[in-house]
Amino acid sequence: MNIIKFIEQFTNEGIIKNLDGKTSRRESFSQFGKIGAGAALAAVPFSTLFTQKANARTTAAFSSVDNTPTEALQLALTLEYLEDEFYQKALDTNGLIPASDQTVIALISQHENAHVEFLKSALGEANTPAKPTFDFTVGGTFDTFDNYETFLALAQAFEDTGVRAYKGQAGNLMSESGLLKAALQIHSVEARHASEIRRMRGLKGWITENNRGTGMPAATQDVYNGEENTIQAGYNAATEFGSAAGTQAFDEILTGDQATSIASIFIV
Repeated sequence: MNIIKFIEQFTNEGIIKNLDGKTSRRESFSQFGKIGAGAALAAVPFSTLFTQKANARTTAAFSSVDNTPTEALQLALTLEYLEDEFYQKALDTNGLIPASDQTVIALISQHENAHVEFLKSALGEANTPAKPTFDFTVGGTFDTFDNYETFLALAQAFEDTGVRAYKGQAGNLMSESGLLKAALQIHSVEARHASEIRRMRGLKGWITENNRGTGMPAATQDVYNGEENTIQAGYNAATEFGSAAGTQAFDEILTGDQATSIASIFIV
């Protein structure tokens, strides 16, 4: 199945019939059921988001995965579960999303739901992990669905995490070329989400060094660890372009352990 064509069907303007409720979103997806499977916003501090220990939020809600193709897809599905519920809760919260951003957030939400259904189909019922229980406020620490700036800040973190995590699992899917191709096709869409969310926050669409944006704490946080690297396969991009442009030219991976640690903060 060509997942790109599958996802593209959600980008038609006519597919969003009513953004005031979730019925239209589910109805718009049901037709595919038989397929088978600005700068001020940057001041939101990320320093508190990813410094907490994962084991304070979960007791091994899902395991670290860096091995088989099945385990790689299970990690991907867990991250997609997270994003899917995150955006749907936002759409269901009256007054959270400005009218000017409703269409974009709704489209991203539909993409995430498509990813969930596709990965569940690819894994099969026996290998599909149960959807975790998420707490996007981290026990009331964050006003995620009361403050649009907080919501966008978390959206940026989730999308950047997803992009790096898909890259991190690519090597584990090499023995299954079909699954690798599907994962890379989803990865490219997640990268577009990440870029769009960053622009909505008044940032550049790419990551410079390991910074989250102007006004954010300079301390390295888990989501962006390693993004300041400028050496790729022995080639030092900083020598040619300088540190900032050199880091923008290449993105880094997240391992299964790292992605699990980040996601576990939001799993009860």
